[in-house]
Amino acid sequence: MVQDGTLADRAYERILTMILDGSIPVGEKMPSENDLCKTLDVSRPVLRQALKQLRSDDVIVSRQGSGSYVIRKPEKAALDFAPVGSIADIQRTFEFRAAIEGEAAYLAALRRTDADLNRLKSILQELDRCIQQGELGVVADEEFHMAICETSTNPYFTAARASMETNILTGMNLTRNLSLTKPRERLELVQAEHYAIFKAISDKDAAASRAAMRAHVENARKRVFEGDTPAD
Repeated sequence: MVQDGTLADRAYERILTMILDGSIPVGEKMPSENDLCKTLDVSRPVLRQALKQLRSDDVIVSRQGSGSYVIRKPEKAALDFAPVGSIADIQRTFEFRAAIEGEAAYLAALRRTDADLNRLKSILQELDRCIQQGELGVVADEEFHMAICETSTNPYFTAARASMETNILTGMNLTRNLSLTKPRERLELVQAEHYAIFKAISDKDAAASRAAMRAHVENARKRVFEGDTPAD
């Protein structure tokens, strides 16, 4: 039996395809739930789960008494790096990372050593170099995040993250490739988020470390959907 979660992801991806191909343009009202259920051949609870995720991803917005409207869609370049069928999985991986890495950063701030800080600083300098040279920087980005899990000194964070390595690298490749299609300020913004995490860990501010990491991963999730938006 196919689980509702899987059905909802499929519905999510099919709606996303309709938005990407212009069947439901940005700025337009979504079809009714009845019409979508018929089109997608899913139950109302499954559809509502898919719509809830689209709202969470800031792809659609619900307006009381009016319905749901498309407010953004992935950049077209996203399809060069990740097929539509993988986007739901990439987004769920970001949710996993926010939970796991947020707590790892919290503990890293409490337990870090000078050697840990020197390692993180060295990785950040490598990421600075990648930005200057116009390189992707996925390897260094992954090393930075894994180093924070290791700094927590709890091997379960490292093991949990390692178990999702393929999914995580797919998401990193997508978001960093998308950033390379933008002005350099986009990657500099991502790097500023890395530095905010580093500073909080350096200051031994556990709460700020958790907040900075969660904000960074959440921002990465939303950067997948920084394509067309309606004019105000």
